[in-house]
Amino acid sequence: MKVYYHLPGLFEFYEFYKVFLALFREHREFFYDWCEIGSIYGAPADCLWGGGRVGFGDADPGEAAALMKEYDVSARLTFSNSLLEERHLSDGKCNDLCALFEKTGNAENGVILCSDLLLAYLREKYPGFYFVSSTTKVLKDFTEFEKECCRAEFRYVVPDFRLNKEFSKLKGLSEGQKKKVEFLCNECCWFDCYDRKNCYENVSRKSLGEPCEEHLCVSPDAARGYRFSDAMKNPGFIGVDDIQNVYVPLGFSHFKIEGRSLGSAILLEFLLYYMTKPEHQLRVREEIYLDSTLDLF
Repeated sequence: MKVYYHLPGLFEFYEFYKVFLALFREHREFFYDWCEIGSIYGAPADCLWGGGRVGFGDADPGEAAALMKEYDVSARLTFSNSLLEERHLSDGKCNDLCALFEKTGNAENGVILCSDLLLAYLREKYPGFYFVSSTTKVLKDFTEFEKECCRAEFRYVVPDFRLNKEFSKLKGLSEGQKKKVEFLCNECCWFDCYDRKNCYENVSRKSLGEPCEEHLCVSPDAARGYRFSDAMKNPGFIGVDDIQNVYVPLGFSHFKIEGRSLGSAILLEFLLYYMTKPEHQLRVREEIYLDSTLDLF
């Protein structure tokens, strides 16, 4: 069974992917033969429908679409704002993005979303997309998550990372449901966080331009910021060995890597860990670091 990684930074790390995708194609032997790039997701800065993380992607949408077309990679628009109202659906920038990405190249493109209002609108106006139920719904109740997997509108469903190790329940999903599940692998959020939904809603308000106080993370380690080494200690972390020896045998094949708001140097570490054979990691790191067009820090 192939494993499909869904990678962050469609607009945020465009320059990085120009180099990495060429390397991935030209030196496929550097990377595990059991994995593929399922999609690259993201949203431009100041995107009204954006959510999850405050967007800062500054790549030209046309260039981002052309890059995905060149490498036959599925592009996903991250439109996971949870507070949208009818009046927001006419936003010109977001509709222009949909018109651009709906039918670009051979790979089918998708939209990650939280709002059922937006889902209904996009299904009618842009039927060429597939749809992904966002982790910003914070589906940490397994019964609710299972119901979401039964919704025909969604091709994939990203559960809250705290369901990642509920193996006794995950085993009981049907084959069709398992094909829909897309696990968030490298979340660094406090496993016992009780305020995750409020955190996402705060981002949604900022995307809408509404005045709001800065959300204060309740994690006892919030001051440390994101560290991959900390994420690896999270009870919900899914590593390469877990994917190969636990999840794939259970019938799961889709895994999401977070990191849109992080630097491209950290993104590279994710791709080295999850996709690159250990004996070639130094070579891939050198090829990326020594490319004079990239500012990795």
